[in-house]
Amino acid sequence: MNKHQLESRLKEYGQEHLVQFWDELSMEQQQELLTEINEINFEQVVSNFNKVKSEMGTAQQQIDSMIEPVSSEAKDSLISSNHIDSYELQGLKAIAQNEVAVLLLASGQGTRLGVSYPKGMYSVGLLSNKSLYQIQAERLLKIKKLADQKFPTEAARSNQKNIPWYIMASEQTQKFFESKKYFGLEKENVTFFEQYQLPCLTNEGKIILDQKHKISKAPDGNGGLYRALYQRGILKDMKNKGVKYVHVYCVDNILVKMADPVFIGFCLSQNADCAAKVVKKVQPEEKVGVICKVNNKYQVVEYSEISEQTRNLRDTSGELMYNAGNICNHFMTVDFLSDIYEREKQLPYHVAEKKIAFVANNGERTLPKSNNGIKLEKFVFDVFPFSERFAIWEVPREQEFSPLKNSDEAKKDCPSTCRADLYAQHFEWLRNAGVQFEQKEQNDKVMFEISPLVSYNGEGLREYLIGKTLKTPLNIELDHMDNIKFNDMENSERDEIIIGA
Repeated sequence: MNKHQLESRLKEYGQEHLVQFWDELSMEQQQELLTEINEINFEQVVSNFNKVKSEMGTAQQQIDSMIEPVSSEAKDSLISSNHIDSYELQGLKAIAQNEVAVLLLASGQGTRLGVSYPKGMYSVGLLSNKSLYQIQAERLLKIKKLADQKFPTEAARSNQKNIPWYIMASEQTQKFFESKKYFGLEKENVTFFEQYQLPCLTNEGKIILDQKHKISKAPDGNGGLYRALYQRGILKDMKNKGVKYVHVYCVDNILVKMADPVFIGFCLSQNADCAAKVVKKVQPEEKVGVICKVNNKYQVVEYSEISEQTRNLRDTSGELMYNAGNICNHFMTVDFLSDIYEREKQLPYHVAEKKIAFVANNGERTLPKSNNGIKLEKFVFDVFPFSERFAIWEVPREQEFSPLKNSDEAKKDCPSTCRADLYAQHFEWLRNAGVQFEQKEQNDKVMFEISPLVSYNGEGLREYLIGKTLKTPLNIELDHMDNIKFNDMENSERDEIIIGA
């Protein structure tokens, strides 16, 4: 196809500028650009842009008159439920039977952390210096071990060592896992797949050139998961492995409970096809999306979509009426995911205004100082309205949610807050296990880290630690013989091993 033919084809969609540097390109570069052009559905791009453009620059529609709080029948809480033990048993049994998989939404670079690699590879500076990926991998190993010990007959029938882990991430992440030997997981139970990308657009709907022969693209948002699951063959793989239930989560929560058996058991008890973990929103000004009902369907409503008056409404107990804060931690059945693919096309695109590098008319690549274009995204929670049996599980923020979003300069949702939250959690585990401390520990000075391989959620510690006196900073790990090892981070001579733990 020559330049004239290309221009004619692109002009129909107002995108003929994509070949403005064609004559300056080598044959190899021309072929590369042609391949990228052929991969784009221009009719769909124009349609998507026209749809979102009508909403850009206009005031967000207030939906106060259509929303109502979540119903008590669909909601339970880790804080107040009387059924925790039964939920946990149900979840552990499903794990032992290999009916549970975990799906990680790992895409995204750690740009705001000052690094150029994926956020999951980042270490927040714990005593162990473990990355987010390693912490999560070890939690998966531990919860599978606990489930198999609780239900040995079911585990023996299924004969699968690890919980299947599906990771939507880049090739860089896959290479990282390979270099770390999958953190002790079996390679065949860790499956990587990439989401699709969409071209970046100017505010006028023109596709942006990143280089003279390359189109600027960006991932299609975590809601692109559903298309990728189907078209990358992930759903088929899940079914082949006998998976029925999927725990979906984002990479940046250092406290995430992988394949949380209590959450899974709760969802099974509700016969839910889709569910969400939430934390209680206590301040009306907190800019977090909340789950509520809109026209009798569950969905996430963003902070900006609700009026100040509605955000401040309180119930008879004095709590915010709309307080189910979304933390991107979800349960979905494989049947629900299978049904979603055909309806995925109905999901709305959201606009993200960004600073996007572009090739100027003079041929020079330019880095703008202000937002100059848009990326179109879909969100993972946009499928909630399709659920027939939605459920909500509330958890304490301090136990289950500490996101890594920013560098330490922000002093919020940053490495130092992640460290502090994990240390505080593990300090509580030790105190509940009957541990004594050498000195009165101050909460902001506590530095106790317990490997997930030692304890998933504080269980099993009392047997070995009751009455023991510990001093911070201390890292508690398993050695290569599966013995508990106490690593005194100030004095290696004080290291101690408990045999047969």
